[in-house]
Amino acid sequence: MSRFVDTMVATAVGAGGRERGMTTGEPGEPVRRTWAEVHERATRVAGALVAGGMTRGASVAVLAGDPAAIAPAVQAVWLAGGSTTMLHQPTARTDLAEWAEDTLRVLRMIDAELVLLGTPFDALSAVLDQHGVAYRRLDELDGEPLAAPVEVDEDMPALLQLTSGSTADPKAVRITHGNLWSNAEGMRVAAALDPGSDVMVSWLPLFHDMGMVGFLTVPMLLGIELVKVTPPDFLARPTLWPDLISRYRGTITAAPNFAYAIVARRMNGVDDDAFDLSALRIALNGAEPIDPVAVKAFTDAGARFGMPPECVLCAYGMAETTLGVAFAPLFSGLAVDWVDPGELEAGKRAVPVAPDTPNARAFPLNGPPLPGLEVQVVDESGAVRGEREVGQLRVRGEAVTPGYLTVDGPLATQDADGWLDTGDEGYLVDGQVVVCGRRKDVIIMGGRNIYPTDIERAALSVPGVRAGNAIAVRLDAGTRRERFAVVVESKLAGEDDAVKALSKEISARVVDAVGLRPFSVVVLKPGSLPKTPSGKLRRSSAASLVPAAG
Repeated sequence: MSRFVDTMVATAVGAGGRERGMTTGEPGEPVRRTWAEVHERATRVAGALVAGGMTRGASVAVLAGDPAAIAPAVQAVWLAGGSTTMLHQPTARTDLAEWAEDTLRVLRMIDAELVLLGTPFDALSAVLDQHGVAYRRLDELDGEPLAAPVEVDEDMPALLQLTSGSTADPKAVRITHGNLWSNAEGMRVAAALDPGSDVMVSWLPLFHDMGMVGFLTVPMLLGIELVKVTPPDFLARPTLWPDLISRYRGTITAAPNFAYAIVARRMNGVDDDAFDLSALRIALNGAEPIDPVAVKAFTDAGARFGMPPECVLCAYGMAETTLGVAFAPLFSGLAVDWVDPGELEAGKRAVPVAPDTPNARAFPLNGPPLPGLEVQVVDESGAVRGEREVGQLRVRGEAVTPGYLTVDGPLATQDADGWLDTGDEGYLVDGQVVVCGRRKDVIIMGGRNIYPTDIERAALSVPGVRAGNAIAVRLDAGTRRERFAVVVESKLAGEDDAVKALSKEISARVVDAVGLRPFSVVVLKPGSLPKTPSGKLRRSSAASLVPAAG
């Protein structure tokens, strides 16, 4: 039996499983179930799946919104010897015909035997019926408890994690039982997780690796108390997040950068006694480039409520390593490496400078690699680069996926020596990982490598630009020199004079930051920027929003 399943079962039937569990249903009617109760329900679902013909190694997709239903469902699939894929969920703005086409492509790609369907997506059963997709309703799955887990090997798939933006051209990361166990153990050690005292609070989507692995699988595996709500709950009232941390004495939470920017602004508008965030020891920031300005806004806003600023934990992660790659040292807060912009852009070297150096670039230190992983920086030819030399980041270790599933078949991820190319540029300093940006997004102008995050941070500093909603895009140069544009969201969209003034100020701030003027600035109404199902901005799609040049 895999170490992952062994540990999950041992936790559920032990004292920790009987004492600790997950609370769902906030902010309406909260319900708490112990991990033992989740496991008992999972054994009955697993029994029904096996009795219904599910085979060892089967690929099972899950489409449900309620974490209380999802937790026993995914555990049941693992107990029955299968792998789980969390399907991307349609929203009120989703074109259902397009969603159905994309989802069917995903189901074919992963060779899904079955879809487990739960509220509020029961109505989509007609779509599945129309296309002959086999499914079972979660609320109807109730059989004789599975006597013992189906035996699985460490190299068998446990999770087929859809990558961000997996729609028209889907791709799934094949996470094995060994991968899942190794990364969970690495994060347990690096974050000093304590099942007896920690309380995890999260609204992250369960179809994203941070939500599924970090804030469902890990607490279920280790028996940590969990409070789980949904992304719509958070978006409807962002202050629900600090409210839950306060009421449940949350010690660990996590989110991408844009969410910290949003909640910081909202916390500034409430009374001093609205929350008590003094128990928070880890507020992990990851999943997208970390903005030191947004982090400081969050810690400044949280200080009124007793939140220790050192709780911020900068992290680097990716689905290809199951979840985590590197965690900053605990209780170190936001540590920033200030480097010379000219050396970075032209010389690909991170030469340290004083923070008040004009246009100095600020990169958060993401800490050393997690136990069981190693990170290396190489140049285009594969030669290893030295300390503070910028190059391609690659990672190796037990948590690294053996490959992807794509519409064109399996695709290996590792080279002959086991290294995975992350697709990111960065460098190492004192053993800590620093990420500069995605290689495919780098804007090359006049021999300089300009990282989009520098442009976006400049744009976001302009009043009137929505927090977390600015994209710098490289434009197809054709016969011209390389160019870039800035696309932002603002409530001022549609007001010609206000947009003109806003665009002028954005251009000025960008010139101050990187010494280059954008080809154009596009101001859109809120909700217009293309995003992945997990809420991250999609630079490649934003280029189509820039009017063609003459």
